[in-house]
Amino acid sequence: MTQSIPPSARAEHPTAVQRYMDHVNPAFIQLLGTFGFGRVFVRAEGMKLWDDQGREYLDFLAGFGAVNLGHNPTELATSLTRALDDKHPNIMHVGPQVWAGELGAALAERFPKLPVALFSCSGGEAVEAAMKLARAATKRPGIVYARGGFHGTGLGNLSVMGFSRWQKPFRPLVPDCHEVPFGDLEALKAVLKKRKVAGVLLEPIQGEAGVLMPPGAYLAGVQALCRKYGALFMLDEVQTGLARTGRLCSYQHESDLDPDVVILGKSLGGSLIPISATLTRMEIQKKAYGSVFKFDLHGSTLSGNALGCRVALETLRLIDAWELGERARTRGEQLQAGLEARLSGHPLVRAVRGQGLLVGLELGPTGSNWVQRLAPRLVKLLSRQVLGQWLSVRLLERGLLTQPASQQWDVLKLTPPLTVSAAEIDTLVDAIGDILDEYRDLTPLVLDVTKRLGDQKKSGWLFR
Repeated sequence: MTQSIPPSARAEHPTAVQRYMDHVNPAFIQLLGTFGFGRVFVRAEGMKLWDDQGREYLDFLAGFGAVNLGHNPTELATSLTRALDDKHPNIMHVGPQVWAGELGAALAERFPKLPVALFSCSGGEAVEAAMKLARAATKRPGIVYARGGFHGTGLGNLSVMGFSRWQKPFRPLVPDCHEVPFGDLEALKAVLKKRKVAGVLLEPIQGEAGVLMPPGAYLAGVQALCRKYGALFMLDEVQTGLARTGRLCSYQHESDLDPDVVILGKSLGGSLIPISATLTRMEIQKKAYGSVFKFDLHGSTLSGNALGCRVALETLRLIDAWELGERARTRGEQLQAGLEARLSGHPLVRAVRGQGLLVGLELGPTGSNWVQRLAPRLVKLLSRQVLGQWLSVRLLERGLLTQPASQQWDVLKLTPPLTVSAAEIDTLVDAIGDILDEYRDLTPLVLDVTKRLGDQKKSGWLFR
């Protein structure tokens, strides 16, 4: 599909790539060129993206789950324009920021047990705000996190990062951060019973680890242990929140969950303005910052800025008005059921899992053939490092943007805007099925990947 791109939006393709390589991140450009994934996207609207060649794509990545309302919704743009026209002070810290108060009240309506909001500009900042809050409120040093958890890439965030590859170059990290296996209540209890833990930080669904669902009543068990041993129960809903899983937050699918802290980010600003929030109970906020001697121990210059808060208010309104929770549930059920039916019995499909429109398709050999017996290390490498990325490349060439989970490349992570239509879901399912029909075992995959690598090398790792 093609569409004319207006001159004002058209990028000078070689210049854009070269400048990014020269001045931003050269290794990233090299990686994009390895299989020919590189594109220069210049326009976005709703579910659609266009590159500088006029090619049209359906976006099933949605800024890694940050574009829940679709790209550049008119209502948000209007809200932002109106905010600029009103000429309110955007940065205000010597008096109450009017729009921060309005957003705090709107969030409190939706989370009545967590009526206090600490505002930040990114999910990572909001996680660090939760870590500080827990330590200040409990007067304890420890933070517990789960293996496979992903909570941002700041130095504090890396201290609770569930992947050692991300931590290693930056050690020593923040002390007294303890990793336990996701789903293991006994391991958690062993740490908590020492009564030195300020808070337990978890994702209700581990997105970057491959859309891993919590086993059984695990989250309820974590909550009970936190209550018993005096630690805060903190849920990172940066990726799972704001209707992504079919409820406003993923934890709300379990009626008995009552966290002490909930962290929101990504799509809170509608993908237009970076804003995040750490929600907590009033008594916890008072213990941490509730005096004239401590009120200023947390915050930043841009936190709670008026533009971000006004766009976030409109985002919350649209989530309700567009019934995005129900849409995510319905379209998510369609996506999972469609993939399961289309790929049933496929020898390179291990599982389909998820909640709402956070869906993971796990890839890799399901049986034993001669390739697996003679070259098990090669099979493991292809499965973990190549198969998911290769499927993303093939989908991109059919006009569908996807990516594997960032830390588990054998899982294709599907997180489209919550405005995705039933027909667009069918398009994705059919495309995945058609491509995987070409690969009933690893031999044709090896041949195709090898040929593509050779072609890309000859072309100088060309963007396609």
